[in-house]
Formats: sequence, C-alpha cells, structure tokens
Amino acid sequence: QVQLEESGGGLVQAGGSLRLSCAASGRTFSSYAMGWFRQAPGKEREFVAAISWSGFTYYADSVKGRFTVSRDNTKNTVYLQMNSLKPDDTAVYYCAADRHPLLTVYPDYWGQGTQVTVSS
Repeated sequence: QVQLEESGGGLVQAGGSLRLSCAASGRTFSSYAMGWFRQAPGKEREFVAAISWSGFTYYADSVKGRFTVSRDNTKNTVYLQMNSLKPDDTAVYYCAADRHPLLTVYPDYWGQGTQVTVSS
C-alpha cells in the first residue's frame, strides 16, 4: 500500500511560480512511476506530467516548457515545479503512483489533491 500526500498549493498571480511536493509512504517508492494530474472546475481530470522510476519524464503539451517534474528517491518525494503560471492552470492537482514502468491513466494510488489558483 502506498499513501501520497501533496503540499505546496496556493494562490499565485499569473506569471508566478509554485512548487508542489508529494510525499509517499512505502519502501518501494523508487520502483513506481510517479506523476501529476489536475482537475479544473467543471472539467475532467487530465494528465499533467510524469516521471518513471528511471527518471524519464513526459508532459502534457499545455505545460511543456513551463512545468518540471522530478523525484528524490532518498526522500520518497516527487515534485512539480510550475513556472509562468496562467489562469488556465487553476485546478486541484493530484499526485499519482503507478506500479507500471510509466504512469497510466489509471494509476494505482492517488493523493488527496492540493488546490492551485492562478489569478489574472
């Protein structure tokens, strides 16, 4: 069993930055693909970014060049550095963990979510 806890959300002006963190419990963190999804009001949950156990990263086109996903296996933590934020980035951001080599659309574990609000 893996438990995920996000932190770092908040209110920021357009053009600003935030860094989200996701702390994971469990001894096998390093073998999981990790990543982030988000859900805006009235919209479906969508993929944002992910990182494989080996460090391969991939992003949604909407955040490519602005967001960076990383992980620290010594701390069982995955991060999402978000720069040049836009009002359209406003959403609840969810951390996810997957036993597959790459993050799938149906991860095995979810965090509870953290709110990110970008004001114009």
